[in-house]
Amino acid sequence: MKRILLITFFLFSGFLITAQEPFEIKGFCISAPASDKVGEFVDFIKSELAPNGINTLVLRVDYNYTYKKRPKLRDENPLTYIQVKQLVNTCKEFNINIIPQVNLLGHQSWHSEHTKLLQEYPEFDETPHIQLPEKYKWPNDDGLYCKSYCPLHPKVHDVVFDLMDEILDVFEANAFHAGMDEVFYLADENCPRCKGMDPATLFAGELTKISDHLSKRGARLWIWGDRLIDGAVTGIGMWEASMNNTARAIDMIPKSVVICDWHYEKAYPTAALFAMKGFDVITCPWRKPDVAVSQVAMMYDFKKNSTPEMAAHYLGMMQTYWSSPARFIEEQKNSTENMENSAECFKAMVNTMNAIESGSK
Repeated sequence: MKRILLITFFLFSGFLITAQEPFEIKGFCISAPASDKVGEFVDFIKSELAPNGINTLVLRVDYNYTYKKRPKLRDENPLTYIQVKQLVNTCKEFNINIIPQVNLLGHQSWHSEHTKLLQEYPEFDETPHIQLPEKYKWPNDDGLYCKSYCPLHPKVHDVVFDLMDEILDVFEANAFHAGMDEVFYLADENCPRCKGMDPATLFAGELTKISDHLSKRGARLWIWGDRLIDGAVTGIGMWEASMNNTARAIDMIPKSVVICDWHYEKAYPTAALFAMKGFDVITCPWRKPDVAVSQVAMMYDFKKNSTPEMAAHYLGMMQTYWSSPARFIEEQKNSTENMENSAECFKAMVNTMNAIESGSK
């Protein structure tokens, strides 16, 4: 009911007077499908994403691809070249820009298992002295959430750039999402290369190196924005913002980077921070429909009440989902109105955007 009242308010309050497209980006971020679920995911693009106006698909690929340059980094049963082309061609058919993601810097482990990068190249580990437990729990004495690779290891970029280049080619991509969220291990006191260094400088240096490599390929870097927000000053804390001194990197990185500003419990107005710093920004909900509605309203309000220079930075919205496409599809089937889940959040986000756009024409 609250969502319906909010949308109705937008439609009848004069809120919708605008001379420009309110939402340039209508995005969806999800894991790449399993190799035996590609057909199901193609149907999902056709039946759900395209009809709902989604024009940008961030696909978290990571090691779920049959890499040729670095075959040891393939997950079990990875997507083939032909399967990726199925996804690419389907997105082309519906004018959806597909942006592949490989997590860089952080998220190099999950619970009690390293990702392929640290499995095959353990020398890249920023914190090799911290062992993954048999049974993971948080909080823990080591402050372990996910491992990071050391950004100053002299050979790490030879490997990382090979992955990026191959992914860009097969997805015919004009942008690449590097993740870079929730980086808790950086400038570790036990790292022979990083100890004693400024975490903001290290983070900015790694991001700039990745961005520069992409620029040479004519592609643009996208990242999650949490490490660039001061968690203490804002009160947002250590997950959706930084408490390990990386936030000052916001003034050290290329303005070409697209910031995906994720907040899941409240509609924090940090998109304005990024826009004022000169970055294009996209606001990202997860599973709370009312938060998504508020975020859509907030982004539109920012755009409507900004100068043309600032308004251009507010690109739009992107729904995030942190499990498999098969699970999201199942969630949609079993979901009912007023449930708090990603399927209902997605519905609330697109319905609110579409209502605003309908009223602005």
